[in-house]
Amino acid sequence: MIQPGMSGTAVAADPAPPAERLPRRRGIEFTLIVVAVLLCVYGYCAVGLAKNGTVPPGAAGYGAGLGVLALLAHVAVRLRAPHADPLLLPIAVLLNGLGLVLIYRLDLETPTDQAAPIQLIWSTLGVAFFIVAVLFLRDHRVLQRYTYVSVVCALALLVLPIFFPAVNGARIWIRIAGFSIQPGEFAKVLLAVFFAGYLAANRNALAYSGRQIWRFRRLQLPTGRVLGPIVAIWLLSVLVLVLERDLGTSLLFFGLFVILLYVATGRTGWIAVGLLLACVGAVAVGRLEPHVHSRVQDWLDPFASIAAGRGPNQLAQSLFAFAAGGMLGTGLGLGHSILIGFAAKSDFILATAGEELGLVGLSAIFLLYALLVERGYRAGLALRDPFGRLLAIGLASIVALQVFVIAGGVTGLIPLTGMAMPFLAQGGSSVVTNWIIVALLIRISDCARGQYDGTPAP
Repeated sequence: MIQPGMSGTAVAADPAPPAERLPRRRGIEFTLIVVAVLLCVYGYCAVGLAKNGTVPPGAAGYGAGLGVLALLAHVAVRLRAPHADPLLLPIAVLLNGLGLVLIYRLDLETPTDQAAPIQLIWSTLGVAFFIVAVLFLRDHRVLQRYTYVSVVCALALLVLPIFFPAVNGARIWIRIAGFSIQPGEFAKVLLAVFFAGYLAANRNALAYSGRQIWRFRRLQLPTGRVLGPIVAIWLLSVLVLVLERDLGTSLLFFGLFVILLYVATGRTGWIAVGLLLACVGAVAVGRLEPHVHSRVQDWLDPFASIAAGRGPNQLAQSLFAFAAGGMLGTGLGLGHSILIGFAAKSDFILATAGEELGLVGLSAIFLLYALLVERGYRAGLALRDPFGRLLAIGLASIVALQVFVIAGGVTGLIPLTGMAMPFLAQGGSSVVTNWIIVALLIRISDCARGQYDGTPAP
C-alpha cells in the first residue's frame, strides 16, 4: 500500500497485519468510568469529613455533574469510535475528577480564592471539545492536510503572549478583562500535527545514511545536510525560552520534535544531537536570563533562603510536603501544602497529592499517567499509516514530557518550570487541551483496532 507524502513523493505504508476481530469492550469502559466517578466522589466526601466532620453539601451535585459529563463522553465514543481503547476515557475522567477534588481541598484554605467552580466549568468545556472531536473527526488522516497551517497557527500562539505583561516572571498568559488563557497549551497539539505530517513525508530524507560527521561504535550522528531542521527547531525553542522566560514550554517543544524524529528515522544519532543541543541551550539561557537563573539557583540549593533567614521558598515547602506525606499520606484534607503559596493549586498541586495521599497515592497517579501514555503508544504502533503513528506517539509524548518536567521540578530533580500537571492542576487552557489530546488518541485507537476486523477507516 502506497500513500502520498506531503512533498509529493510516495510514502510506503507498513504491510497490513492478518485479519483479527477485536472485541469493542464498551461495557468495560462504562464500568471503569463508574468506578472512576465513585472514587472521585469518595475523595470529595473525605475532604469534607476531614475538614468539617460532615459530608460536603455539594457532594451529590459534584458526583452528578462529573457522572453526566463522563456519560456523555462515553456515549460519543460508543456511537462514533466503537473500537477505541477502553482505558483512555476512564483514566481521563479519574485524573480530571481527582484534580477537582484537590483544588476543592485547597479552596477550603483560601475562602477568597475559589478555583474549583471555575475549573469545573473548564472541564465541562474540555469534555464538550472531546465530544465534538470524537463525533465529527471521522478520520485522523484528515489532519495531515493541514500540516503547514498547523505550524503557522502554533507559532502565532507561541508569539502572542510576548505582547502582554509577564505573570510571575513568565510571558505565557494572555489576560484580558480578568479572563486568561495560555496559548502555548493549544500550540502543543498543533505542533504535534505539524511534526507528524512533516516527518511522515520526509522520513526517508532524514534517515539518509550517507557520509557521517562522527561515528562511535554503533552511535551515528546525522549528516550535515540533514541537520538543518533540528537546528532550526532548537533555535526556535531557545528563542521561546528567552522571550517568554518559560523553560517548560521550551523543553516540551524541543523534546517532542526529537522524540518524533527518532521514531520516524530510527536513528539514535538524533537522540544524541537533541540531548547535546538541549543541554547547551539550557546552560546558556540559565546563566544569561535572570528569571531562569533564579530558578536554577533555587534548584541547586532549595534551602538557601532558610539559611539566609528569609524562610522556605516554594520548592523547599514542596519538599517538606512530600516528606510529611510519608508512605500512606496524612489523609485528604489534613495536609499543609497550602503553605507553598500562590502556586499550590497550579504548579505545585502534585505536592498536595504527595502529602495527603503519600508515596502510595502518588505512585498510583504516576501509574495512571504511564498507562495513558502506554495506550497512546500502543495505538500508534498498531497503525499502518506513518502520519497516524507519529501523531499518536507525539500526543502521548506530550503527556509524558509534561509529567516528567512538572514532577521533576516540584521534587527537585530538575529546575522548576511553570507548566500545569495534565488534568490535575488548575488551568482552563490545560484541561481543555488535554481532553482534546485524549479525543485524538481515542480516534486513532479506534482506527487502529477497527482496521483489523474488516472495518475500513471512516
